[in-house]
Amino acid sequence: MNNDINGSDSFFTLKSQIELELLETLLKPEDATYPWNPASVESEAYFSELERKFAKEDWLDEVITAKSPEFYEKLDSLWSQAVSNSNCKIDPNLSGVERLQLSLNSAFGHTVPQNWLNAMAKKASEIFGKQKSMSEQLAQCVQSVLPAWDIDDLFVLTRPFAHAMRSSEPQDVTSIMNKVKNLDWVTLSEVEQAKISVAIADYAFRQLNSFYSQD
Repeated sequence: MNNDINGSDSFFTLKSQIELELLETLLKPEDATYPWNPASVESEAYFSELERKFAKEDWLDEVITAKSPEFYEKLDSLWSQAVSNSNCKIDPNLSGVERLQLSLNSAFGHTVPQNWLNAMAKKASEIFGKQKSMSEQLAQCVQSVLPAWDIDDLFVLTRPFAHAMRSSEPQDVTSIMNKVKNLDWVTLSEVEQAKISVAIADYAFRQLNSFYSQD
């Protein structure tokens, strides 16, 4: 008997709670009242406003779709500028090779494998400042990651960069990297990889010179 009474009380309590929640929902104020009579003047204004909003949203979608490539291109440009100045934030307490590895990965890591960049940084640090011509330094740095290449063939690629280093006119590394930044490194030919590696080597030696001139 007691169980029946308790069950009945629970039922009425639940029923009352549901009724209260329903009443609260019905009494809750709304930002806009739905026009239940489509033929009324208020209904026409209501639906006209809805159509105007939907048309505006479609227009915004078209604009966003059309402008998004330009937006992302500008974003990439700004990011490239930030990356080019990233070396100033590298911890000066790190060793020269560690600082150079961080710098190369920050500048070229979006295209070139990390182990490739680290190997070039290590080689560049080893031969930096030694009694070698600029062409030799660049060629040996590149040969550390492309050992099958003959040193004389690499000299052909390094000559413009060596000349620029002597005249203190840096080659435009950014333009070279921008041409391949969306490509898969492993799909590039060895010649393309060699050209990019020469540009990276040039950048590496300039970074080393900057590091040690600041110390």
